[in-house]
Amino acid sequence: MTTTNGLLLLDKPAGLTSHDVVAQVRKIVNERRVGHAGTLDPMATGLLVLGIGPSTRLLRFAQSEVKRYVGTVTLGVATDSLDAQGAVVEERSVPTLSSVEVSSAAAQMVGRQMQTPPMVSALKVGGRRLHQLAREGVEVERNAREVTISEFTTCATSDPAQWDFEVECTVGTYVRVLLSDLAQSLGTVGHLSALRRVSSGHHHVDEAVTLEVFANLMETGASPLRPPGDFVTQLLTVVIDDDQERRLRMGQQVELARSFDAAEIAATNQRGELVGILRPRAQKWKPELILPIVTDEHAD
Repeated sequence: MTTTNGLLLLDKPAGLTSHDVVAQVRKIVNERRVGHAGTLDPMATGLLVLGIGPSTRLLRFAQSEVKRYVGTVTLGVATDSLDAQGAVVEERSVPTLSSVEVSSAAAQMVGRQMQTPPMVSALKVGGRRLHQLAREGVEVERNAREVTISEFTTCATSDPAQWDFEVECTVGTYVRVLLSDLAQSLGTVGHLSALRRVSSGHHHVDEAVTLEVFANLMETGASPLRPPGDFVTQLLTVVIDDDQERRLRMGQQVELARSFDAAEIAATNQRGELVGILRPRAQKWKPELILPIVTDEHAD
């Protein structure tokens, strides 16, 4: 079977939703099965990890990865969306702040914390997205969820009301909520005025291509798609023989020559291609997810 299959690293431009990007990629590759890991708001730019073809089944591994962002917070002005796309709801004076004061406040926010999603977000409540309810003036209760901020640093700019920042956080973190909370801790209000995702797990935006470059490469046959195995580099890997691969593709369990202390492992064949994901069952390993055989998995 010939199909487009693999991992794509895209540098998302400002102004497009993650869904917009997926729709454009579907047209470029003529493949319905396209998905992304980790939504970026329209104003945000940077790394968007996509799965194409059968590899969309591996997106959960990229979804759970730690993300790193850089951006700018503007103090003294609050918006209803907590970012530059929202309507101004409050203005407050900005106290004179030193780099030490702002850095110290940011450092206090590192670690585990409970964060309440903003009303202007893509989360669904009762089958409707929060941003749709917000546009109608409806506010509903949102459950706080635990997130972890592993790094949060700030840097002064030439404008005393604007501070650049860099943050590393777990999936599900709303950076604009974090920056709004930072502004409050500094005795003022604020909103996210620029945001760029620079990495997701071991994937970096420097390795990504723009939509235009991606389209041009696909036209010339020089696809930038990475092999499906790039989704699961964090998993322990076992190399299986041809007979084991055949049995796994038939849904059968297999015995492995070595033991693995893991809930899931990646199985690759002797050609280095990802066959699937295995889970332990008694003394054997059962196929949790098996990728189909394709003839053009990726292009170097």
